[in-house]
Amino acid sequence: MVVSEGEGSPRDDEIWVVAEQLEGRLRTVALELLGKARELREKLGGLVAIAVLGHKISLLQDTLAAYGADKVYLVDHPALERYSSEIYTPVLAKLIMDHSPSIVLFGATYNGRELASRVAARLRTGLTADCTDLQIDEKGRLVQVRPAFGGKIMASVLCKTRPQMATVRPRVMKPRAPDSSRKPVVVNVQVDIDPGSIRMRILQVVKEVTGDAANIEEADIIVAGGRGLGSRKNFQLVEELAKVLHASVGGSRAVVDAGWLPSHQQVGLTGKTVAPKLYIAIGISGSVQHLAGMQTAKTIVAINQDPDAPIFNVAHLGIVGDIFEIVPALTDELRKHL
Repeated sequence: MVVSEGEGSPRDDEIWVVAEQLEGRLRTVALELLGKARELREKLGGLVAIAVLGHKISLLQDTLAAYGADKVYLVDHPALERYSSEIYTPVLAKLIMDHSPSIVLFGATYNGRELASRVAARLRTGLTADCTDLQIDEKGRLVQVRPAFGGKIMASVLCKTRPQMATVRPRVMKPRAPDSSRKPVVVNVQVDIDPGSIRMRILQVVKEVTGDAANIEEADIIVAGGRGLGSRKNFQLVEELAKVLHASVGGSRAVVDAGWLPSHQQVGLTGKTVAPKLYIAIGISGSVQHLAGMQTAKTIVAINQDPDAPIFNVAHLGIVGDIFEIVPALTDELRKHL
C-alpha cells in the first residue's frame, strides 16, 4: 500500500516526470524532461511534478527543483535502492492512480522503457515509445512525435486514455538553466513492501565498462565506425581519434555483429539512440536503422569513400576519400592542438 505524507492531493493538471537514478545520481534525461515539461505547462497550466524512487535520495530534491520541478514525490525505501521492475511497477502505478496526473513522461532508457510499459499495462492506458518531441495541440492534448517506418517519417501520436504516457529518447531535449532559488513542494511517500512477496533479488551488479566515455547515450562527442573499416584491427583508427577528442566510441550494427564492439556501444534503431554535440561517422554507409539512432546529433561529420553513401544526406560536413589516409591525418592534426 502507498501512503502519501504532506501536500499530495490528486491533481489531474499535473505533468509528471519519472526520474531515473543510480546510486543516488540522476540520469541526465530526467533534467531534460523537466525542461520540456515546463514548456508543456505554459500551454496547459498546472504544476510540473517529478517522481523519484530509490533509497537515501532526499538530497536530489534541490537539484530537481532547480531544473524545473514544482513538486517532488520522494519514494524512499531500502527495497528500492536498486531498480527492479517487480518492485518499482506496483509502487509507481499506485502512486499515479492516487494522484491522477494528466501526463507522465519517462526517459527511453533500458529501465525506463521497461518500467513505463509495465506501468501503462497496469493503468490500462496508452504509451508512445521513443519520442523525439512533445507538443500540445489546440485541444490541449499531448502530441507525441516519434520516428516510424525505420525513421523514414515522423509520426504524431495522440493517446485517447489518461494519463497520457510517453518515453522520450535521451539527449534530444535540452535541460533548462538551473535556478537554485526554486523551492519545491516535497511529498514524502511511504511504501509498505512485504519482503516475502519479492520473488527476485539482485545479488550483485557487475559493471561491464567504467568511465564516462563508455556511456554513449550521455556523451557530448562520439566517434563511430562502420563496416567500411574492414577489420577489427583497422577499427583502432576510430579509437585513436576518440581518445584524442576525449570522446565515446560507437559503431554500426555491422561492427557489433562482427564482434569488433560490444552491443552497448551500438548506435541505431536496435542499439542506442544518441544526440551528442558532435558525431563523427567513419566508414558508415548510413542505413535507415543507423540514421534513426543518431540523426538528431547537433553536428554530424561523415567520412566515407562512397560519395553516394546515405550518411551524407544527414551530415553537416562530409569528407569523401580514403578513410585510411584521412582519419590518421585528422588524428595527428588534432593531437597538435588538443
